[in-house]
Amino acid sequence: MWARLSSRRVGLTLRYRSFGNSATVRALSNENEHCLEKRRAAIKEAQFSDFLTDTFGRQHNYLRISIAERCNLRCRYCMPEGGVDLSPASELLSYEEIVKIATLFMQEGVTKIRLTGGEPMVFGDIEKLVAELASLPKIETVAMTTNGLMPKKLDRLLGAGLNAVNISLDTLKDFKFEIITRRKGFNRVLESIDKAIDSGLKHVKVNCVVMKGFNEDELCDFVALTKSKPIDLRFIEFMPFQGNKWTEDRFVSYAKMVEIIQSEYPNFAPLTSDVSYETAKPWKVPGFLGQVGFITSMSDHFCGSCNRLRLTADGNLKVCLFGNTEVSLRDALRSGMRDDELLEIIGSAVKRKKKQHAGMLNIAQMKNRPMILIGG
Repeated sequence: MWARLSSRRVGLTLRYRSFGNSATVRALSNENEHCLEKRRAAIKEAQFSDFLTDTFGRQHNYLRISIAERCNLRCRYCMPEGGVDLSPASELLSYEEIVKIATLFMQEGVTKIRLTGGEPMVFGDIEKLVAELASLPKIETVAMTTNGLMPKKLDRLLGAGLNAVNISLDTLKDFKFEIITRRKGFNRVLESIDKAIDSGLKHVKVNCVVMKGFNEDELCDFVALTKSKPIDLRFIEFMPFQGNKWTEDRFVSYAKMVEIIQSEYPNFAPLTSDVSYETAKPWKVPGFLGQVGFITSMSDHFCGSCNRLRLTADGNLKVCLFGNTEVSLRDALRSGMRDDELLEIIGSAVKRKKKQHAGMLNIAQMKNRPMILIGG
């Protein structure tokens, strides 16, 4: 299956302005409005930590923890071509500090933790860390976003308690994989995806950042994967971060992606999501085992239902992926602050979270970390 898809070409001639028809975008954005209303109603009824509730009523029960700045790939959308200056080991959160902070957030209502990087599998005690986080009494999901270059280690992590995984794959062509990632390893990523599927994991997601001139001609090839593989394929709009050379010319919108896919799969249609804080807009070709989700951060943001907080590898709390305001929980923890004092810092940061991000073109002009130093 992999070999056949890798050599297949869609043969589309793409001559369009990436933003697509504005009426189409507006129509597509209406599909999840009912989910937002459901979430707002639930917030009014639910008892939830005030520290993790912002001034717009958004409850943050999902913590993404970057546990490494290092990565064994150099993806164009994530890392500047010249690399990044890595923090000294002493400035990164230790194993014990990660568990301490995760436990504090869990006690306040976090039920899902995602480990990111860099590449989280390069973290020395990764199996032990997954097992300990999975043992926390109120944590329902321990997930990981990985580049998939270590399929054997993935096996052990699944045994340790990892119960959801996102594997990055931006092309189905070996030669193009090296162009996008600046490294080899294509077949190992395919092996990791198959291992995750074979393990019986309920949530196996494949992340694909779509960039005009690199991989937009493979959209239909990727959708073909979902015919026989029970994966949740995620098409992610190219987002501007420091050093990734984002431009409008490289951007392919949600509406344009749908248009391209429907040219080959006319019955490709949206699904109704019952998850009010889901970031992906779900679509499916009827009869296919898997489905497709679109992460539309730029053309149709989902800030109103955001339930995510991010902790960087050097211990800074980011309340918004695109915001450049951070607060150091590492420094607070190492100064000997009590838990209640740490919660005051966390709560103050959450209360400063804005209603929505600044917009695609403004974000492109703002100073922010490279994606690899945020963790996605």
